[in-house]
Amino acid sequence: MNVPLLDLKLQYKQIQNEVNEALIRVAESQMLILGPEVDKLEKSLADYCNTKYAIAVSSGTDALLAALMALDIKAGDEVICPTYSFFATAGVIVRVGATPVFVDSREKDFNINPDLIEKAITKNTKAIIPVHLYGQSAEMDEILKIANKHNIPVIEDCAQAIGAQYKNGEPVGSMGIMGCFSFYPTKNLGAFGEGGFVTTNDESTFIKLKQMRNHGMEPKYYHNFVGGNFRLDAIQAAVLNIKFPLLDSWHQGRRKNAALYEKYAIEFGLTEKAGITKFDDKNKVLLPNAIYQEFGHNNHHIYNQFIIRVENRDEMRNFLAKNSIGSEIYYPVPFHRQGCFAFLNNNDADFPIANLFAAQTIALPIFPELEEEQIKYVCQIMAEFFKN
Repeated sequence: MNVPLLDLKLQYKQIQNEVNEALIRVAESQMLILGPEVDKLEKSLADYCNTKYAIAVSSGTDALLAALMALDIKAGDEVICPTYSFFATAGVIVRVGATPVFVDSREKDFNINPDLIEKAITKNTKAIIPVHLYGQSAEMDEILKIANKHNIPVIEDCAQAIGAQYKNGEPVGSMGIMGCFSFYPTKNLGAFGEGGFVTTNDESTFIKLKQMRNHGMEPKYYHNFVGGNFRLDAIQAAVLNIKFPLLDSWHQGRRKNAALYEKYAIEFGLTEKAGITKFDDKNKVLLPNAIYQEFGHNNHHIYNQFIIRVENRDEMRNFLAKNSIGSEIYYPVPFHRQGCFAFLNNNDADFPIANLFAAQTIALPIFPELEEEQIKYVCQIMAEFFKN
C-alpha cells in the first residue's frame, strides 16, 4: 500500500471545475495584483479569525517581516521567539537588523515554554513571537500576561494554524497585536503558490500594513516610510476564495485522522494513549496531545502536521519509506544550532527539549483525503518495526 505524506491532487479533484473557472475569470479580467478577489478574501479571513482587519500579503514570511517593520523593529532591538520552529520565524528578525532571542519548547505541545520567556526579556526586547506550531495554539494566557506586564507587543506566528483556537475559543491571530499566516500549498488552506496574510484589531496598524505591502506608498508615488513589495496576486486569492468554504471540513478530516492514529496505535500496542511524554515498554511511540480538548472545545487543533516522537527516529523513517509510507522531519536543526545564528553564541544545553524534538520527531501523513485503511497500515508497519 502506498501512503504519501501529502497528495494535493486529491484536493484539487474536489474543486477542479470551480478553480479552473476562477483562474479563467482572473485571466480575462487582467486584474492581476490585489483587486476584488483579494478584497473578498480579506473580508472572509477577518471574519474567520474574529479580527477587525486582515491584510493579504505575498507569503507567510513576508507577513512576519511586514509585522516587524510595522512595529519599527530595527538594529539594537531584540525579539523573543522559540528556537524550535520553521526558519522564517527567526530569519525575519535578523532581516530587519534585530537580534533573535531563543527560548526552549514545552514538551507537551511543541510550542514555546511560557515559563522561560520572562527571564529572556531585557530592556531591548521589542516583541515576542510565539508560534502556534503544527496547528495548535501556544499558551497565550501566560504569554500575554508576561507581555502586558512588560508592555511588549506580541506577534502571533500562525503560519501553520489557520482555524486553530485557544482554550476559550479564541482564534489564533486574534490575541496579539498581529497574527501572521501562510498560504503555502502544504498548509490547510493553501494557494497555488506563495501567499499569506496579517490580522489585527488595531486600526493604525492596519493602515500601516496596507501601505507597507505596497512600498509604503500612500497616495500613489508618495512614500512616508520604506515598505516592501508584499502584494498578493489576484490569481492566488481567486483559488483561496474557492477553497475557503471547505476549510473547516478539511480541518475536521484531519482531526478524524488524528483520532484514527490514536485508535490504531493503541490497537497495535504502540502506545497507551495520546499525550504521553515518556517512553517505556508500553509507549514506544509518543502521539501528539491536543491539550485544549480538556476544555470541551472541539476546534483546538487543526493538525497541519501530525508529529509523533520515536527514540530511533531515523531508523523508523527508513523502515516507513521501504514500506511506501511518506514522512518528514520537522525540524532537525533548531535555531540555536544553525550556522547563520552562530554569532549569538547560544549554549546548546539551554535548549534540552528542542534538542530532544530535533532527534525524535517525525511527521506522518494526516491530509484529510487519507483512507482509514491507510492509517491502519501506517500503524501496522510501525508495530512491525518494533518487532524486528
